[in-house]
Amino acid sequence: MISAITTEKIVKCLLSVTALISVAILFIIVIHIFINGVGVLDLQFLSDSPRRFEEGGIFPQIVGTLLLVAVCMAFAAPIGVASATYLVEYAPDGLVTKSIRFFVDCIAGIPSIVIGLFGLAFLVYYLGLGTSLISGGLALSFMILPWTIRVSEEAIKTVPCSYREASYALGASKWQTIRNVVLKNATPGIITGILLGTGKAMGETAVVLLTAGSGLESFLPESVLDPVGSLPVYLYIMATQGHTSAAYNRAYGAALVLILIFLGISVLAVFLRDHYRR
Repeated sequence: MISAITTEKIVKCLLSVTALISVAILFIIVIHIFINGVGVLDLQFLSDSPRRFEEGGIFPQIVGTLLLVAVCMAFAAPIGVASATYLVEYAPDGLVTKSIRFFVDCIAGIPSIVIGLFGLAFLVYYLGLGTSLISGGLALSFMILPWTIRVSEEAIKTVPCSYREASYALGASKWQTIRNVVLKNATPGIITGILLGTGKAMGETAVVLLTAGSGLESFLPESVLDPVGSLPVYLYIMATQGHTSAAYNRAYGAALVLILIFLGISVLAVFLRDHYRR
């Protein structure tokens, strides 16, 4: 009969192997993209605009991706944090609150193509915003809002109740306690949730394709009502419609740039998180 110590060692070994496999898969993907995409990266590719299908650069797509994420987070982050604050601090623990959490979880599981179709019907056609930066950013915010709410909610729940009680004992009101104590201590977790939402929004293709633009725009948007290019859609077009080695290489180059942008945002988020922890 296997002893408890032996079972513990076996489980620990299996978990370690599983973790190593996960990290190895990630490294294989990144290395594969780097090897195939690094040869395309040069100043012209990063600073020029697309001219013909397999010529020019991806500068408008880089800027467009950043603008879409900025518009998305400008709507999703405040609404998500405010909703999570209400659910944790104000909402009574009853049927209504449980129903809200249930529907938030359901929305998080809706396929992105459905969100894109809703954005096309409601934002582009019904509201008359057209295929534009604001339509794409809002549609992306609909998609990542449940993630932001749930992660922010869990971050707020981790703040000890003793912090709240100490604040009340000093004469602070409920809102002063939430603003100056709860949210400040929950900020590292909230930043992590926003980062997860940013990564999901940055790599989304279906929603952006239906609401923001074709992906091959050779111009920068002058207003939020202009179409905007994006790296995921550009990558998708090059990989599915190119059918040449040059097109595939450009797709890998765009994928590598997308990974580097997300890595840069992640590093910035880690610095901010550590700053608020201190």
